[in-house]
Amino acid sequence: MNTPVSVRFKRLANGGDLPLPAYQSAGAAGMDLCAAVSQDAPMTLAPGERVLIPTGFAAAIPQGYEGQVRPRSGNALKRGLTCLNAPGTVDCDYRGEIGVILVNLGQEPQTISRGDRIAQLVIAPVVTASVLETDVLDGTDRGGGGFGSTGTG
Repeated sequence: MNTPVSVRFKRLANGGDLPLPAYQSAGAAGMDLCAAVSQDAPMTLAPGERVLIPTGFAAAIPQGYEGQVRPRSGNALKRGLTCLNAPGTVDCDYRGEIGVILVNLGQEPQTISRGDRIAQLVIAPVVTASVLETDVLDGTDRGGGGFGSTGTG
């Protein structure tokens, strides 16, 4: 059983009437993030266009965790919308507005309206590495093989 982690969200001026990020089912890994675009000025993305969509919230993610901004599968399949830089990282020391970089990979323009669910936020633990320089690395069966070096499938 996982232990919930408290994440505080600050509603910004442009987030006034939007719901807090929320899980949509008991087993959901990510909380939905909504678009905080103006009610009077929805954003339309042409095919191939990318844009930063505001969410209207900033967050205080606890030390040792990150927020991962990920695409919503329904938007990807039905609308051709996905997140660039996915997953995008919201560091625990970042206190600015969470934004979502959306791109339209579809064939038709897509309009983003206020309150549309545009991405999901997964809170995940982070392991900090100790960086050590060395002249020799342990050997493996793969060795220095590059992309696709472990087979064709």
